[in-house]
Amino acid sequence: MAQANWKKNWLIWALTSVLSLAVTVPAQAAKSEPSKSSSKSAAAKSKAKTVAKKSTSSKERVNRSAARKSDRQLARATAKKSGKAETRAERLARVRAEARQAKVVKRPSGIRTAAASTADRGAVRPLVVRSSLSSQQGFSGMTAAAGPVRASYGQIYGLHHTPDPLDLQSSVALVMDQDTNEVVFAKNSEAVLPIASLTKLMTALVMVEAHLPYDEAITITHDDVDTEKNSGSRLAVGTTLTRGELLHLALMSSENRAAHALGRTFPGGLGAFVRTMNAKARSLGMIDTRYVDPTGLNSGNQSSAKDLASLAKAAYQHPLIRELSVSPEHAVNLGKRQLQYRNTNSLVRDPAWEIGLQKTGYIVEAGRCLVMQAKMAGRKFIMVFLDSSGKYARQADAERVRRWIESASLKGAVGSVKQVSARAS
Repeated sequence: MAQANWKKNWLIWALTSVLSLAVTVPAQAAKSEPSKSSSKSAAAKSKAKTVAKKSTSSKERVNRSAARKSDRQLARATAKKSGKAETRAERLARVRAEARQAKVVKRPSGIRTAAASTADRGAVRPLVVRSSLSSQQGFSGMTAAAGPVRASYGQIYGLHHTPDPLDLQSSVALVMDQDTNEVVFAKNSEAVLPIASLTKLMTALVMVEAHLPYDEAITITHDDVDTEKNSGSRLAVGTTLTRGELLHLALMSSENRAAHALGRTFPGGLGAFVRTMNAKARSLGMIDTRYVDPTGLNSGNQSSAKDLASLAKAAYQHPLIRELSVSPEHAVNLGKRQLQYRNTNSLVRDPAWEIGLQKTGYIVEAGRCLVMQAKMAGRKFIMVFLDSSGKYARQADAERVRRWIESASLKGAVGSVKQVSARAS
């Protein structure tokens, strides 16, 4: 009897366990089903986000491509309008100029040139092409410019787009009769721009008027090494030359370490030398001019064409400056070796020219520059070219001016000059 009850209880327990398991398994399965569904939903959302992101990236690429295409179309339209191809550098400069137009300086307006009458075609008439860029605007604009400069300030300000009757490649030009101060050609002559190594003309003027001994030995030091533009030099640290030789190299071949050493060894040091440069500029009436170093490597050395013409006229009064600046070449003896230097202005070796004084200059911010005194058609002229757009453009512009003056002289009209100006409209 006891054994029968035990079997009965065991069967009841087994049946209860089976029934409990049958109920629990479907419940757990049902409970896990939402989790799987949730996982699938999250995966679907992630995939949708990825697709949306790819779609957005694709749209951005399409927009950037369209923008570049628009820029190219604008560049081609600009080139077609101006009659010449616009380089990539010029396009970048134009875009930057337009971007900062409202903040930096007002873009020069269009230029209207006066048409020559049939009776005056052979005359050397004063040609004045002005832009709306004033001297003060030039200073403020250059102060506002920031970041690495890959184009000249003349390009940034749009001065290269100023037309002129001689089709010069320089954005600023001035031609003045040395004896009468009569300006016969002017283009943006009041614009204030960096002047690069034209600075060395003032360096030479200050040195000559200081009456320091030219035979005094000066040694190039680490202080004379260019840290502004990291330009090279053939004068190694430790090289010793006389003050006269350093002045010769600074004027003739634009040797930067030579010019810096001249300023560094000036009584009172480099600071006193720069102050003397600025004082001399003020005494000459060069109101648009500012110097910060004796080399011109710093773009803070700024001036206008009319101021530089005054400087050239003052420097011409010193025979030593005339002689050294037009020297075709010069050899420097350094112990067992010799350095041969040549003039940076190729026109001094051209027999067609009668040049009495000259100085060249170049840094990116200034472009190619040239100041020169020359005799043409029996008259002495001072010429200033700033921000020329090519390596030989400044010499080519000087040739254009010479041909223009000599052509008028052959027609007997060079002496009769009447004021004619082309003003910005």
